[in-house]
Amino acid sequence: MPVLQRALKKAGAELKDIKRIFFVRGPGRFTGIRISLTFASMLKTLNGAQVRSATLFEILRYQAEHSHAYQSWRAEYPRGVLAVVLHAFREEYFLQFFDDTITQPKWLSKEELLAQISARKEPIYCIGTDKDGESLSLLLGEKCRLAPLAECRVHAQTLIEMSSNFMYEQNALEPLYLKPARFELMK
Repeated sequence: MPVLQRALKKAGAELKDIKRIFFVRGPGRFTGIRISLTFASMLKTLNGAQVRSATLFEILRYQAEHSHAYQSWRAEYPRGVLAVVLHAFREEYFLQFFDDTITQPKWLSKEELLAQISARKEPIYCIGTDKDGESLSLLLGEKCRLAPLAECRVHAQTLIEMSSNFMYEQNALEPLYLKPARFELMK
């Protein structure tokens, strides 16, 4: 709250002046997601603020699709598929494919991730990061075309652009929680 109050003061505004909020609804830590949802719900109730949100997968997809690197790759491989890969925890990763059928996001072990990437027949353009925000090059090597690392970090401009799109009002207050890969194995 102190950071938000300083930003509002610098803009000459108050909490009551916020009329739209956009946040990342997952994947991430349970507590962080719940705080974002609670804050957004509070602003919606108290201020009548518009609430919009997206998953980290959707944000990185948006960035990729608006990048020159992806557009050039897409021209070369029109039947290719976009994949978002993010380090989750230890040797586990988040994965979502975006193609004609848009798969559900998953939390996978490293081995499961590599198997799913290898099983795809289409060329793959991959955006995302490994541990500590590093490139996926050591993990994925030649298995896919990797987005430039600078494009794999969320940009403020992307969030601003997405926040004005009504599409992100749908399910805005529904969190994205993924079960850890090790939990899925125990079933």
